[in-house]
Formats: sequence, structure tokens, C-alpha cells
Amino acid sequence: MLFMFCYLRNYSYLCLKITIKPPNQLKMEAFFRTHRYLVEHVNAPVRRLLMDEIDWNDRMIGIKGTRGVGKTTFLLQYAKEKFDVGDKQCLYINMNNFYFQGRGISSFAGDFYHSGGRVLLIDQVFKQTDWSTELRKCYDLYPGLKIVFTGSSVMRLKDENPELNGIVKSYNLRGFSFREFLNLLTGNDFHPYSLEEILADHEHIVKQILPKASPRRHFQDYIHHGFYPFFQEHRNYSENLLKTMNMMTEVDILLIKQIEVNFLTKIKKLFYQLAEAREKSPNISQLAASIETSRATVMNYIKYLTDARLLNLIYPPGEEFPKKPSKVMLHNSNLLYAIYPIHVEKQDAMETFFVNSLWKDHKVNQGPRDQFYLVDEKQKFRICDASSRGKIRYAPDTIYACYNTEIGKDNQIPLWLLGFLY
Repeated sequence: MLFMFCYLRNYSYLCLKITIKPPNQLKMEAFFRTHRYLVEHVNAPVRRLLMDEIDWNDRMIGIKGTRGVGKTTFLLQYAKEKFDVGDKQCLYINMNNFYFQGRGISSFAGDFYHSGGRVLLIDQVFKQTDWSTELRKCYDLYPGLKIVFTGSSVMRLKDENPELNGIVKSYNLRGFSFREFLNLLTGNDFHPYSLEEILADHEHIVKQILPKASPRRHFQDYIHHGFYPFFQEHRNYSENLLKTMNMMTEVDILLIKQIEVNFLTKIKKLFYQLAEAREKSPNISQLAASIETSRATVMNYIKYLTDARLLNLIYPPGEEFPKKPSKVMLHNSNLLYAIYPIHVEKQDAMETFFVNSLWKDHKVNQGPRDQFYLVDEKQKFRICDASSRGKIRYAPDTIYACYNTEIGKDNQIPLWLLGFLY
């Protein structure tokens, strides 16, 4: 919009031209200022492995993850790596901004695209109503636009949003592995190993690590508070984790699954009772009676808590949801200490670490007895204390993942090394 002001001076007209930018352009510039500030101040001391696993050539990329694992930092780190901080081809936006309550993603994306934007980073996309439909519009209307969005682990991108089938590539961002935690604390750059590499060559791998760091010195710290990156913040970790766990149930599960708020108490009570059972097979009838609901609803709630990365379900070989699991575990060992701040059974914590470490790329089933697991339906594992070696009769067909040790031998591997799987 152009205004012209003219006044008479020495019988001549002098005109001053003042250009007033449209409101949408002014708002876009405000978003760019926020983007620039966040990218300049992003703190990402550990480069996440997922950064190199994603095919960044895809036009629609969804990154799921539980609260607190660093999804926002991940988006900003991508922008920092791939674009100059002042490059307006890339823009980060957060759906928490009230501006988007009155404007759809596709409309905003259109303005961004037509002004030269090519990569739109959308944080917490599920906060926008009809977000999947809006993303589909973006994909169809702006062929030169790439969208990378983050969402809750509770979201079922393809199953519950058929309009995204065939166009979105989905990835999971996990909490810190023990490898990432150790790199951060020691300044090393240890790389990950596959399970096959660890089983075949663990003695040699350990000899490469031990001269540079003492895993045993840091392992218990990781078990207690190393999974969520916010352990680096100057706040009480357990209180922060409890707050995060409540947000997982109060926002992620209720909002995304569209559950009425008056059922929140039932979900929280169920979660605590499952955690209190300490890895036992759940009695679904008793749980249903306790929270005054049906068996089917209990199983649905258990699935939601699992999708929220609060629980892991362990089944016998050949079985899966919706059958009753043989064991219910907390998703990671840090949650144990938030639930039981006074006393945590070390065996429980070590088995929780084992399952969580293998969960990313492997299938874990219940083994023939307590402490035994079957990985990928072929390899037997037993989680045991290295100090109990004299009491254990070792079988050649079983891998013994031992804690309270830094080294292993033959089919006895140090448990902490499984924290190097990603």
C-alpha cells in the first residue's frame, strides 16, 4: 500500500513516499525474527543419529516422539545445519502460537511459499485442528514446498490419517541412548554398533572404549536421569519428569485420542497400578474393577500409554496386542525413579534398560523364565548381575547381558554396551 504526502515549498511540490506493508507480510517478518533468534540460540551438544537416517529429499516428513526427547531442538538443529540463519527459504513455526487458531496451515504455507519459502518446519502440528487435511492441501498446492513436522508419539500418522498415506515419511526421535549420554559427558564421539557387531566382537569394541571413558562410572547416572535431554537444565530432574509424564496423559493422550477429561483420573490410576505391579502380567479384570470400566477399555488405555512411550508391553513369541501381555514394563528406567523415588529394584531397572535399548530396531518377547528374553524370535538373552557369575550355569545358546561390570567374555557381554545400539 502506498501513501503520498505532498507540500508546497518554493512553488514546487515535494512528495514523500511511504510504503506500508500488508499485515500478513508484517506477521511473516515477525515469524522470521523468532526463527532467527531460536536457531542462533539452539543448544544441541549431541548430534542425533536420526539426522543422518532421514531422507531429506522427501517433501513431507513427520518426526514423532514423546515429550521431552528434543523434537524442537532437532528441528532447529536441522535449520542451523542446512541453512544460513538469515535465509528466508527456511522457517520454523510452532502451532502453540495463537495466531494459528484463526488461520490454517495451508493458508500460511501459501504466503510463505509465494514469498520464496521452500522448507517449512512445523512444531507440534497436532495442536492445529484438521492438521492432516491442511498438510495434504500444502502437498497438493505447493509442489516446491518441503514440510517437516513434529508430533506426539501417540499419533498414528497413516492409520488414523488416510489423506497422508503415500505422501508422508514417518520417523521416531527417541530419548538419549547411553552412547549419546556418554559422549555428552566425556566429550567423546563414540559411534553406534549393530546388535550383530556387539555379539560378534564385544570384547574388541570394549577395548576401544575403555581407554577413553569409564562406562561403569556413568551408567547408573544414565539409568537414573539420562534418557531425557532436559537433564541438562538447572531444574529438579524428577519433578520435571513428573510434569512431563502428566503432560503426556493430560494433553497427548486426551487431546489426540479425543478422550473426555473426566476419564483422565482413570488413565492415571491405571498407569500407576501397572507401574506398581513391577513387570508382572497384568490382571485385566482386577484393573477394570479398580478403575470402574470395562476390560476392553483397560486394554485401549494400556495401548494409549504404550503409544505415549510410558509403557512397554512384552508378549510371548507369536502374540501381540490386543492380547494380554505377559509383562508390562515402564518405557525407560528414568520413569522408575520418578514413580519410586525411595527404592528401585536394580534388576527391574536393568531389564527396563535392556528392553528400551533394543526397542528401536528389534522385537523383544518374553523368554522361558524370569530375567530371560527372546530377541527377534531367535536369540535368547538373560539379564544378570556379574557378581552372581559363580551361581549361574551358563548355557551356550544364551547371551548373558551382565551389569556391574565393564567387560565381558564369550557369550557374556556387558549390559551397558547395548546402550550403543543407536
